[in-house]
Amino acid sequence: MAESTLWWIATGVLVALELASGTFYLLMLAIGGVAGALAAHAGAPLPIQLAVAAVIGGVAAFACYLVRRRRPGDPSPRAERSVNLDVGETVQIDGWNADGTAQIRYRGAQWTAIARPGTEPRPGPHRVAELVGSRLLVDPV
Repeated sequence: MAESTLWWIATGVLVALELASGTFYLLMLAIGGVAGALAAHAGAPLPIQLAVAAVIGGVAAFACYLVRRRRPGDPSPRAERSVNLDVGETVQIDGWNADGTAQIRYRGAQWTAIARPGTEPRPGPHRVAELVGSRLLVDPV
């Protein structure tokens, strides 16, 4: 079997694994496999094929990492109403403790509320923005 055929099989396996995993890193390594196959078609010896595949695949994976790192993260699932029905509800806070928390009665139970960082804790109505552990992260209304 020709070396290029082995590279194409390896590339197909990497693409199949990428489809199962859902990441782009294996797809970038598959691009390296394509480069190795093209080097084999060009008649390069095996060490050169391996070097070309490693360099192209590594650079592509590193570029993918840099692009994904710069992209802002997805919003927390804890802040979505479809995941947590408390998000968007209004609560009444009568006073804040010195540590930046407040004890409130909500849904028939005692809860600890925390203000969103950067907002001034003040008494009054607040909207639940997110559930952080067993605490309600709230924003003033």
